[in-house]
Amino acid sequence: MSRQKTLLTQRAALILLISVVAGIVAAVLTRLESGSTPGALLAGGAACGGAVLLFHAIIN
Repeated sequence: MSRQKTLLTQRAALILLISVVAGIVAAVLTRLESGSTPGALLAGGAACGGAVLLFHAIIN
C-alpha cells in the first residue's frame, strides 16, 4: 500500500480552520455593528491574518 503525501499537516489545517472561524466572527460582528459590508470584509480578513500568526505561535 503506497502512502500519499498530504497537502497540509493536521496542525496547519487546524490553524487555518480556527483562523477562518475567527475571521468570520469578526466580519459578522463588524457588519452588525457598522452596517458596512466592505468594512466588515476588511476587518474579517485582518482578524484572520492576525489569528494565523497567533495560533501558529500558540499551537505546537
